[in-house]
Order: sequence, then structure tokens, then C-alpha cells
Amino acid sequence: MRPVVIPAILVALLAAGSTPAIAQLAAPASAASSPAIASTAGPAPELSAADQKRVEAIQQYQHDLVSVVALRADPDYLLGAAILARPFKSQTQGLDFDSLSQRAATAPDAGSVAEWVRLDLCKSKDDCPNAKAFEFLKKNAADNAAVWIVAMDIAAEKKDAKAEHAALEKAAAAQTYDDYYGKALAGVAKATEVLPPLADTTQGAHGGQPDNGDGVRVLVAASATQNHLRPNLKPVVDACDKDAVAKHHDTRQACLKLAHTLTWGSSPIARAVGLHIQADLDPAKKAQNDQATRNVAWQVHQYSGLLQRALTDQSLATQWLAAASNGGTELSLVLATLRANNVPTDAPADAAPASAGSSGQ
Repeated sequence: MRPVVIPAILVALLAAGSTPAIAQLAAPASAASSPAIASTAGPAPELSAADQKRVEAIQQYQHDLVSVVALRADPDYLLGAAILARPFKSQTQGLDFDSLSQRAATAPDAGSVAEWVRLDLCKSKDDCPNAKAFEFLKKNAADNAAVWIVAMDIAAEKKDAKAEHAALEKAAAAQTYDDYYGKALAGVAKATEVLPPLADTTQGAHGGQPDNGDGVRVLVAASATQNHLRPNLKPVVDACDKDAVAKHHDTRQACLKLAHTLTWGSSPIARAVGLHIQADLDPAKKAQNDQATRNVAWQVHQYSGLLQRALTDQSLATQWLAAASNGGTELSLVLATLRANNVPTDAPADAAPASAGSSGQ
């Protein structure tokens, strides 16, 4: 699967969002266990001997979680173990991402999330997305627009306009949009409950690093799901651009239907994309959609700050882990966290618009 590409306008709108803060809070774990996350956060800082020891302890905690949780038969826990195992190289057979995610996918009542996280289990670029996982999703999650947006992205990359339009129509006909982040996070959050972090994971913590057991759990869960697979929404934005629609009038209705689904979808970025398309294609409601987009940026920015604070605020960490374990969507988790902490979900009138230079910290 191609890396997710977010249109520049949405980058600007959501720049004050969660990515910078998440990358920062995930740095200690990523330095130990996940080069992919570390690359998101930028060059790893030089660590003191004490910091390195704590990083290694957090890494060991994550490794131990995999070994213990792998003994379970529940698909949520197995999925959590698989995601926690993914950063580790040379895992023992049966404790690796492939084996554990396959067990999760074939467990009773597994649902579609385990197949979704296997989409990028590929031998080569030509083998992506994973054919078996993708076929399962097209058959068993056909009412999820996210599946057809993946198909749309594949067609766009191959410059197959007919297949891209067909995928757009299927996405527009779908009733929901779910990238399964909330369900994947729930599996990881549940998995972290199985073992308590040892004291050496917080010994000498400073500068906003997790200084309590639940803070360590938040760090591990947020870090492990940082690179969760997301559909590339750029082909949707390109196909539904007002100039593109002017050339292909038959796509306008499909674009508006899909935009409505995205606005009520699982993630803040999906909602922002849906609102952007609606504002573009329905000028009469542009002001309303623009305000809703500012609200999304505000929500993500405030949530990011709370998640950062959870590393050193045990009550907030405990609250977040409980909410994350419920298995709702990413957007529902954001809104629930804000409401539980008495943060308004509408941007205040005097809030500065999100800009590409905002750090979110």
C-alpha cells in the first residue's frame, strides 16, 4: 500500500493536531523498538545512560507483554499482541506479527480489523495490499467505504480511470467509514492490562516522560498504534475537486454521498476530508463546513495535549486507557476524552485558525 498522502489544505487545517505530540511522547519507546515511529519523530536524541536504561526497560515490558498475551485465545488480545510484536525483529516463531495477526484473524468473532492490519503484510510492492486480506475485506466489509478507498488508491496508482470511478461509486454506496484504528487500539490497550510495568520503566523519568505505570501503558499503546494503516484519501480529494467534478458531472452526487459518510466516519482526518469536499461542492454551506473543520482541528489539538499530559497524570492515563479499551472509533475516543475533561468540542470564537506552522504542543 502507498504511504498515506494528505492534501496540503488538510495538513494546514490539522497541523495543530496529534501527530507532533504523539511523535514526541512515543520517542522513548520508538528509540528502543520501532524505527518506523522513530523516523516520524525525527532523529533520536542522544540519551543519557539512565534514559537508555529506562528505554530498554520499556522495550522489555513490551516484549514481555507479547509473550504473555500470546497465550490468550481472544481475538482482541491476540491482535494487541500482534501489533505490540510488530516492531521487534527476529521474533520467535509464533510470537511474530504474522503468526499472531493470523491467529487473531481466524479466532471466533474476529471481525475485520485483524485482516485490515494485515493489508501491508507484503513481500514486495507488487504484492500490496495483501491479496488474501484485501479479498476478505471486499467480501466481508463491503459496506465500509475505507475498503473501497483502498481500491480507489490502487486504481489511481495504476492510472486506471475506469476502476477508480467504480471504486468511488462503491465507496459512495457504503454506509460507514472505519479505518479500524479504534479497534486496533482497543486490542493493544487491553493487552497492556495483562502485566504491570516494572519500576525501572519509570525510574528517573523527567521532562514529561511517563512516571507512573499507567503512563507507561499509554506510551506503549500510543507508540504501537502510531503507524496504523490509513487509506490514502488523496485520490478521493482529487476526484471530488470542484474542477474535476465540473469535467465529470456524474461524480458529483457520488462525491457528496461519500463526503457525508466521511464526515461521520471513524477518524478526524476522514471528517476533515468530508467537510472539505462538502465545502468545495456545496458553496451555500461552505461557512458551516469551514466552522466544522475548525472544530475538528481544535478537537485534535486539545486531545493531543491531554494525551501528552496523560504520561505524567495517572488519573488521566487511567481514564484514557479505559476509554481506549472500549473499542470505539478514533473520533469517538477524541470526543469522549475532551468531554471527560470538560474541554469544549467547539473551537472558541477567538481561537486562531490552525496553520502549517503550528506544533500542537
